[in-house]
Amino acid sequence: QVQLVESGGGLVQAGASLRLSCVGSGVTLSRNAMGWFRQAPGKEREFVATISWSGGVSYHADSVKGRATISRDNAKNTVYLQMNSLKPEDTAVYYCAARSGTTTSRVPENYDYWGQGTQVTVSS
Repeated sequence: QVQLVESGGGLVQAGASLRLSCVGSGVTLSRNAMGWFRQAPGKEREFVATISWSGGVSYHADSVKGRATISRDNAKNTVYLQMNSLKPEDTAVYYCAARSGTTTSRVPENYDYWGQGTQVTVSS
């Protein structure tokens, strides 16, 4: 059974940093492109970042570009999202997702597996 488990969220002040992690089990993530998405209360789930199976290609949403970096360690079956200079508008539940293809995607519907999410709350 495929399972993705996120960790690393929390309550921080504006300007702080967090590193979110997503560990896979029941699946070899090196065969999958991965993505991070987030959903704030009352809003739709939105794209944050995506990375190819090898880590050679990645894209970040304009809202986090320059402040967030997606990376992966296939030996550890883990994907990371480093977020710096956090803002109150970054407050959301952050989800990692895996898709069966090896190429990146910004579209949630293109992902096959999802974690349960980790809460990030940024206070002003």
